[in-house]
Amino acid sequence: MGKSPDDGSLKMTLHGKIVNGAVVLDENVKLPEGAKVKVELEEDQTEQPPEQRPDIWRKLYELGKWAETQPTALPPDLAENHDHYIHGTPKRKP
Repeated sequence: MGKSPDDGSLKMTLHGKIVNGAVVLDENVKLPEGAKVKVELEEDQTEQPPEQRPDIWRKLYELGKWAETQPTALPPDLAENHDHYIHGTPKRKP
């Protein structure tokens, strides 16, 4: 911590992480209500596990919903009779 030579304001560097969309500091520090802060992401953000990257799951969900709206020439029983369509085996009876 220290005073900034420019404007006399208090400056400090704190570390933490994002939890449920909020910044959670590693240290138990009380900051004054309404204090202005600057958040900078550290370089090490590419190694997050998928469950910590909700944006990718949302994008995949939206992609799946979009794909469902696209026209298709696939037979409606493709899931059940894929062996018939791929290998020519007899169709399964419903």
